[in-house]
Amino acid sequence: MHISVGDRIPAAPLKQVSSEGAKDVAAPDFFAGRKIVLFGVPGAFTPTCSNSHLPGFVENGDAIRARGADGIAVVSVNDHFVMRAWAGFTGAEDQLIFLSDGNGDFTRALGLDIDLSKGGLGSRSKRYSMIVDDGTVTAINVEENPGEAVTSGAARILEQL
Repeated sequence: MHISVGDRIPAAPLKQVSSEGAKDVAAPDFFAGRKIVLFGVPGAFTPTCSNSHLPGFVENGDAIRARGADGIAVVSVNDHFVMRAWAGFTGAEDQLIFLSDGNGDFTRALGLDIDLSKGGLGSRSKRYSMIVDDGTVTAINVEENPGEAVTSGAARILEQL
């Protein structure tokens, strides 16, 4: 069972990356007092994540913020060095907040972990998007197929804001 509308974001550690490095942040503190669009990806630099999921949120970022989001964050079960490199590679470091869930603690606490060992990726995150308002989930979209970014894409989030 995964997190649902009306549930609070679980207490789990994350690292927020920036050009200055990475800082520890507790998930409840990160979401407190603001409306955040969060999307989770199976892995930085993977094809669907880099070519369609993340770009959709960059392209629609202004529209998402215009509809009341205070920020847009992406999280992956990758270490903070990889997430920092991905932020730079995509050129989105000034448009999105990049969060590292290196050990998968946050992802498991959400109930959105998936075993992708068959493909050599180990334990990762399902592909999803959600709206979190002051720590409470108000909308959630989970992809059935990790290779697609339709249900969890930016267009769906825009409909829900």
